[in-house]
Amino acid sequence: MTAQPNAEPATLHERIRADIEAKILAGIWRPGHRIPFEHELTAQFGCARMTVSKAIAGLVDAGLIVRRRRVGSFVAQPRMQSVILDIPDIQADILSRGEVYRLNLLSSQRREPARGQPDEQLLAGAGELLAVRCLHLSDGRPFALEDRLIGLSAVPEAEYADFSATPPGTWLLDHVPWTEAEHRITAINADAATADLLAIENSAACLALERRTWRGKQHVTHVRQIFPGAAYDLVARFTPRSSDASMR
Repeated sequence: MTAQPNAEPATLHERIRADIEAKILAGIWRPGHRIPFEHELTAQFGCARMTVSKAIAGLVDAGLIVRRRRVGSFVAQPRMQSVILDIPDIQADILSRGEVYRLNLLSSQRREPARGQPDEQLLAGAGELLAVRCLHLSDGRPFALEDRLIGLSAVPEAEYADFSATPPGTWLLDHVPWTEAEHRITAINADAATADLLAIENSAACLALERRTWRGKQHVTHVRQIFPGAAYDLVARFTPRSSDASMR
């Protein structure tokens, strides 16, 4: 369980856990970072090693820390609800193939969550949403149409980001640590407006990818990306303990 931000930890091992967890969720300690050894934490907090061990065990159970025997404890990679995909960076993917990336920012506006939309209410929390629509291009050809909502309670600095220069997905990966994500992949037929933006025929087959991400219990973003189905597919290569996915 993630510590409540306004609750005062009752015991020393809970305070130690909350201190480590706060550094992880704030992005101070990134995935792969080795946290201090147990004897170092024991000296830092002036407590018994068993107390530190109990705090770290709680973080392991929460999926925030992984222990490696004889090496130490490390910040875990974010947990996925599907092994099929990692979170893709469209700009990096296009550039890695030697193609020219370009972004058209179609709209960006701050708004209230829509009434009767509980998902938007959860994403907004006590604040508002930033709604961003953009078109990704590869060598001048439409690659993906993206509609994204960002919770400004979780990411207030997103309101001032220049998404005409940096794609919102790339910016979020660089600035906001996430701990959990959910993907949904569906096949759809493009409506007239989508077909026009993607330069494809009306009702052409497309791949729609919806993704939600969280930081602890806080909702961060919800995005829907539509790819022309005739040109791109999703490829996953994975073992029982890892996955590697790409777009093409």
